[in-house]
Amino acid sequence: METNAPIRIFLVDDQSMIRAGFKSLLAKDPRFGVAGDSGDPRAAVSAIAEVRPDVVLLDISMPGLSGIDAIAHIRKVHPRARIVMLTHHEGGSIVEQALQAGADGYLSKDSDPAELALAIESVHSGRMYLSPKVAGVLVSRARSGPGPMQVGTSKVQSLTPREREVFQLLALGRSNKEVAKSLGMSVGTAKKHRENLQRKLGCHSAAELALLSIREGLIAP
Repeated sequence: METNAPIRIFLVDDQSMIRAGFKSLLAKDPRFGVAGDSGDPRAAVSAIAEVRPDVVLLDISMPGLSGIDAIAHIRKVHPRARIVMLTHHEGGSIVEQALQAGADGYLSKDSDPAELALAIESVHSGRMYLSPKVAGVLVSRARSGPGPMQVGTSKVQSLTPREREVFQLLALGRSNKEVAKSLGMSVGTAKKHRENLQRKLGCHSAAELALLSIREGLIAP
């Protein structure tokens, strides 16, 4: 195996202009090669299984399946892939959720291009990478201890991966029938998930689910 072969990268972001910008940036660096990209997280999982990239750059707020929930799907089809969350969300709760889900790195889209290269090389070599800004948020959060803002987020963190998928679709305004079709379950099961989620999260309407999902960074406002 050639040690100087470029690191193969797959981009997952629902905004086409963002993907184009990152592809252009990476194309200028001989250390990297873009193995593929997708704006649909579910389609991306299938593509990643085929092309088997070294590193996946993954957005968080995407329709249908959040980047955090996509991590488990990616791990299932390509366990050796290294995953870097590339997002605007820098809050401690969302960072913790991403790391707990199995992300290898976390980088803000506002970071300097040189930091993107550093993050890719770090995770590719087996090290975790957190941008200094994000690391600072986690340190401050750890020092301050549990606070009132963490009470609400713990509810979302307690959801199972399947419940999180249903939660996001409901937050997007999908009906029980549409949820059932998207996730391959019966309408009765989708309805039961809705009832359980509303009880667990204290949300009594699709609007409340949407507001909570936006606050948690699972969908974009």
